[in-house]
Amino acid sequence: MAANEYYSQKPRPDAATPPGYYSGQPAPSSAASVSPYSSTPAPPYSSQPHLAPGDRPSQGVSPSPFETVFDDHVYPASTLHPTPSSSMHRLSHQDTGYHGHSPVSPDDMAYNRPAEDIPLQDHAQRVPSKDTEMQDHVYDASQQSKKKSRQGRVRFGELGMLGSGRKKIPFVVYFLTIVQVAVFIGEIVKNATETGSPIMTKPSFNPMIGPSPYILVNMGARFVPCMHNMDGIQNAVKAIPWPCPSSTSSDGNLPENQCTLSQLCGFGGVPEPAYTPGTPLDIKPEPNQWFRFIVPIFLHAGIIHIGFNMLLQLTLGRDMEKSIGSIRFFLVYMSAGIFGFVMGGNFAATGIASTGASGSLFGVIALTLLDLLYSWKDRANPIKDLAFIILDVVISFVLGLLPGLDNFSHIGGFLMGLGLGVCLLHSPNSLRKRIEDDAPPYANSQVSGGFAAQGTPPSFIKNPIGFFKGRKPLWWAWWLIRAGALVVVLVVFILLLNNFYVYRTTCGWCKYLSCLPVSNWCDIGNLQLPE
Repeated sequence: MAANEYYSQKPRPDAATPPGYYSGQPAPSSAASVSPYSSTPAPPYSSQPHLAPGDRPSQGVSPSPFETVFDDHVYPASTLHPTPSSSMHRLSHQDTGYHGHSPVSPDDMAYNRPAEDIPLQDHAQRVPSKDTEMQDHVYDASQQSKKKSRQGRVRFGELGMLGSGRKKIPFVVYFLTIVQVAVFIGEIVKNATETGSPIMTKPSFNPMIGPSPYILVNMGARFVPCMHNMDGIQNAVKAIPWPCPSSTSSDGNLPENQCTLSQLCGFGGVPEPAYTPGTPLDIKPEPNQWFRFIVPIFLHAGIIHIGFNMLLQLTLGRDMEKSIGSIRFFLVYMSAGIFGFVMGGNFAATGIASTGASGSLFGVIALTLLDLLYSWKDRANPIKDLAFIILDVVISFVLGLLPGLDNFSHIGGFLMGLGLGVCLLHSPNSLRKRIEDDAPPYANSQVSGGFAAQGTPPSFIKNPIGFFKGRKPLWWAWWLIRAGALVVVLVVFILLLNNFYVYRTTCGWCKYLSCLPVSNWCDIGNLQLPE
């Protein structure tokens, strides 16, 4: 049978059709084909019976070079007649067109070739195109895999954890930003109303370009005298004059510096100290404006302060929220901010009015560090990413050593971010692959019968029992670590609160975490109480 019968199902209009090929005439009973151009019978196409696809010819018949077990589609095109089971039959890019082949030629007559026996075109004589070029697909797949692997890695500044590609709206970040900007506008308006200037210029200029610290205290900044009894205040020898929110002078004899503690703290006031020498510090009622651990997150000391914070919040914070979800982000953001102010309340100078979302943002930076460690093997350049994060953290901590700044809020926020990050973030990519039998990191699957395909369990809310079924020991070990991290942060938080309100234990060397021992910087911010 001619080779083109397997690739073309239509007869040539200009060639004679042998009986039994395309007409309704019955085929001759002889196994040999008869050429219409020769009186002698043409040799049969094959002396073997018709082979089924995949069968090999018996001994004595030369097999097609396309039927070998090493066939990787790199053989050049050939004019040999392929069998139906050969790989040439399955190639869709072979040229089976006529290309001007004449119906009858002297060569056809000489070699007893029928007119419809059209030899395939040799692709080596044609200009290869992108679609038809024959390549070693094994090598090509290897190169494409390496290229894809490099392109698929997490680049600098990107997140590599679950959900990093989500296109969600970061509602929490936008809401917090709007509230913080609105509160800062309120600070400027209040400062202008009380002092006649939108920013503090007297008795000194605020380098952050913002309101005076007395305005910030009156609006809810963390200020220890407004929160609990203090030695030297409640048991002072005589009454202490406090600066009023409208104060623009350091002269204590002026009326603007003769306010009570209740007037300075605001929010309905605090009990006025007894100012009785020798009085124990368990006087009741005592100042207890506990909300000053929360409200300062929304206050800022000036345009520079809020500008840097909002820039970081609208970039790194926004991406982090889209990655881990709004609920997780809100928990880490608020917990880090509160924990930072609690730590500062225990160890920072008592006269510092601490404000800002820096502690919360340091918690977000801690999440970014965990994200880098969790996706270390998936990073294009993890060393570069780690160096950038460490440099950012070191610079921020060094700036926190300047006078008037509360570095404990930064340190506390960062530590809380690490602790809660271990609890709330998903497992590291490499660990998750081992737990889920080499499944893709954070692969989604359908839950069936209480179990999930590809090793991904159902959610705890939908199926609490199925969530724990079939878990590996490594999974339980990791969850023990996460539970331990949660216990540690809760215990430390409770101990710090207890120390702030009950024991009031101080730390002699801790102040050097927030100041440099030069030019009496470590004494700045401490209340200068009268004798």
